[in-house]
Amino acid sequence: MRKLGLIGGMSWASTRAYFEHINRIVQQRMDRRTSAPLLIETLDFSHIHPPRTENDWQLTAEMLADSAKRLEAAGAEALIIGANSMHRVFELVASAVQVPILHIATSVGERLAADGVKLAAVLGTRSVMTESFYRRRLVTHGIDLLPPEASDVELLDRMIYDELMLGRATREAERALKSIIANLEKQGAQAVVLAATELEQVVDVDANVLPIYDSTHTHARTAAEWILGNG
Repeated sequence: MRKLGLIGGMSWASTRAYFEHINRIVQQRMDRRTSAPLLIETLDFSHIHPPRTENDWQLTAEMLADSAKRLEAAGAEALIIGANSMHRVFELVASAVQVPILHIATSVGERLAADGVKLAAVLGTRSVMTESFYRRRLVTHGIDLLPPEASDVELLDRMIYDELMLGRATREAERALKSIIANLEKQGAQAVVLAATELEQVVDVDANVLPIYDSTHTHARTAAEWILGNG
């Protein structure tokens, strides 16, 4: 197996989810005693929460690039960033190291295309839902995307940063997501992408009117396949 580096801590709950998903997939493919060879650096998200200005994003890029270089120096043969929104600085981080970084939206786009999805909706933080850095990766795989509703953007951004990143998953949040997803179905979406690693806390993937593509699960599967030599 190959050794993977994970830049985590954005939030710590996401890091936990990646660790669990990757190891479960590796165990299923190998045996129950197998553990995935992972190097993990958990960053203090309070130093960059939430990045709003271009200066904030530049500092974020430097923080992630430094982490990537440390993981590479420690022996990681590839890296992943355990957060959707942090892929806004993907190119700057990738340029700081020689090893590949597996992009989360590429993983999601490949999965959507393989399943024949043509029209999808993206749910996540403000930057993920409204900026091009994430959406264009999906579009390059032949996926059309519904435009985000301004009210949904504000609601989800607040929910993710102020509640879910603190481990507060409420019934109110669950109901809000169910309502948003039902409305997206009425608009013609064939699938919904959970493009915030924390959203799995309040969305039952198997109990919604539309197929749900959890970016954390999808990215973790790509990572596990790479560890096993299949990527």
